[in-house]
Amino acid sequence: MPGTMEFVRAREAVPTSANAVNIDPVRTAVRFPLHLEIVLKTADREYAAVTEDVSANGVLFCAEELPAVGERVEFKLMMPSTIMGGAEDVALHCKGRIVRHIPEKKMAAAVIDEYSLKAEHA
Repeated sequence: MPGTMEFVRAREAVPTSANAVNIDPVRTAVRFPLHLEIVLKTADREYAAVTEDVSANGVLFCAEELPAVGERVEFKLMMPSTIMGGAEDVALHCKGRIVRHIPEKKMAAAVIDEYSLKAEHA
């Protein structure tokens, strides 16, 4: 499609046992406090959520119900053009997995294992 920018990135997932403590060195990425509405899709259902912060490696989000830790998820972040530095909003299509819960705050974190960027035309 003319005028469409696309970029794809994939990172190999590191398998962990159910009893292992998952210490992810990529949590050192810079986090941006962006409150964006997202829908996380699992194999069984969808979860409406709002991001608390976003980094190159993952998202922290709030939701009434949370996917289970270890669950694979897909979601789309609509990154405003003002943040991306371009003329058009950019859709960030992500595939990842839930890596932790903060139950008292109804929050969870998802690592992004793979993503693609596409400019969204108005």
